[in-house]
Amino acid sequence: MKKDTCLKRAVAWAEKKTTISIKSISEGYENPQVFISKTTQEEIQADLSFITHGGFKHYTVIALKNENQKKTVDKWKMLSFLASMKKGKLYLLAPNGHKAYAEKLVNSHDISAVIHSL
Repeated sequence: MKKDTCLKRAVAWAEKKTTISIKSISEGYENPQVFISKTTQEEIQADLSFITHGGFKHYTVIALKNENQKKTVDKWKMLSFLASMKKGKLYLLAPNGHKAYAEKLVNSHDISAVIHSL
């Protein structure tokens, strides 16, 4: 499944929530903030971020299988930590066939995230 198709569905999912603002890497939206990991010096950016009433900031990532699990785990851990600092959550939106992969990584690396099927 292509990430562009998933992003459209993810934005529609986020718009159903009571949000104040939505940022997405898809066209027509402002890009979410880019963070730099101190350990790896790599840029980390959520696919989607939104703020709900009360100022809670949530980050969302399309959870697709990939070969570099360490990079994926580092990204998810950092976004989970940043979300918890702002009283938000990390949402992992997993398309069909990718949910078990996301659950395995979350459970084995103790990442605080909410996994939704997309």
